[in-house]
Amino acid sequence: MRISVLGSGFSSLSAACYLAQQGHQVSIYEKNGNLGGRAQQYKQDGFTFDMGPTWYWMPDVFERFFQDFGHVPSDFYSLIKLSPGYQVFFGKGDVFTVSDDLNEIEQAFESIESGAGKRLKSFLASAQSNYEIAIKDLVYRPGEHIFELITPKTAAKLGQFFSTIQADADRLFTDTRLRQILTFPSLFLGAKPSDTPSFYSFMNWADLGLGTWHPKGGMYAVVQGMADLAESLGVKLHTHAPVEGIGVIRGEVNHIVVHGQEIATDLVVSGADYAHTEQLLPLAYRQYSDKYWNSRTWAPSALLFYVGFSEKVNDVAHHALFFDTDFKKHAHTIYDDPSWPEEPLFYTSFPSKTETTWAPEGQEAATFLIPLAPGLDEAPEVIEEYFNLILTRLEFLTGQELKSKVLFKKHFCVADFVSEYNSFKGNAYGLANTLLQTHILRPKLKSKKVKGLYFTGQLTVPGPGVPPALISGKLTAELIAKYEPKP
Repeated sequence: MRISVLGSGFSSLSAACYLAQQGHQVSIYEKNGNLGGRAQQYKQDGFTFDMGPTWYWMPDVFERFFQDFGHVPSDFYSLIKLSPGYQVFFGKGDVFTVSDDLNEIEQAFESIESGAGKRLKSFLASAQSNYEIAIKDLVYRPGEHIFELITPKTAAKLGQFFSTIQADADRLFTDTRLRQILTFPSLFLGAKPSDTPSFYSFMNWADLGLGTWHPKGGMYAVVQGMADLAESLGVKLHTHAPVEGIGVIRGEVNHIVVHGQEIATDLVVSGADYAHTEQLLPLAYRQYSDKYWNSRTWAPSALLFYVGFSEKVNDVAHHALFFDTDFKKHAHTIYDDPSWPEEPLFYTSFPSKTETTWAPEGQEAATFLIPLAPGLDEAPEVIEEYFNLILTRLEFLTGQELKSKVLFKKHFCVADFVSEYNSFKGNAYGLANTLLQTHILRPKLKSKKVKGLYFTGQLTVPGPGVPPALISGKLTAELIAKYEPKP
């Protein structure tokens, strides 16, 4: 069959590879000039920046993907395990370094709070068990009915779906810093720790147990590797090819429209924004209304800065989190009262500390990220204010002057997520994985109104993040393998 794939992010590339392997004629249509969806790469004056994902977690998911095609990741890119994995700044002189060794992490917990090392070890044993159940089994199910979740192993952990990561952290540790280290990974699921079921502690195992990695060449090297694999399987890749409409005849996909021209197709798989994709359909064929999308709990958007420094930035790791302000107040401005935070938490990435080629000799490439509520209005003076705010904090916490060393900066914010990726309200990570937006309660992989229309990616099953995107592509391809065209 002829299959048209909308978008070229991780889920689209994954689905395309599996569908080509099944023997279909697969074409990817990407609106932008480069492949990768939100995983773009930006270069300026000898500096390189990953514009989207920068964390490489769950290496086993990537291995499983490439193994399905007789490959290993190293056939396409090499990995560096970061040591340390990352740092967390709680204040001046108060920095927690997350080692790449689990025993050292347990000892660090113990040094802060008596008995904390032992409690962390017990918690991570449960987290590892959850990881084995979730990542190696449950997330590879398409979310078509609730019984996919009911197994003897999940039944034994039923209580973990009705408690939260925040409650677990508060029960286990007294020290606020240790609680924040334990709850931070839930942000990758796009939700507050107080809304994230305890079962999702598998993210803590992904973090502390499996470690943080860096693909040489950045996350865009993974995109390039998947694109190379796709082409080797016969997938046709089209950039500068925005899909402007999906033609439906008698309830079945018939064609797509690109640059005003109809392209005949038997099936459509959209890895583009789900809400945007449904806008490409006649109204009668849309599954979800504007009211539905507006009622969802969305993962954050973000204000990002890509900065070139004329000198090295000292005393900070490749990845660093700045939790020197009130986490709950910032979260409130994202999920409860959408507004610009007064004292935002932020994240930094300095990839040139790991790969010197990412910046000219003696200089530094840096990415800054502030999580924000989706849908916020923005103005140039607000953007500049926030850049000065976080740079001042970084200077204070690391004891160095940096403002005079800024060679250039580029920002990317809510409106850019809308214009570049057709992202609903400019969200960066899709729908939050709360209890009421998990599995069968997420938008479906298969349209109920249009035969031959499928979806993949962070707004559907299994959820936000790069590893789930790879899995989502596989799930969609497996559903298509069961497709029976009308006679």
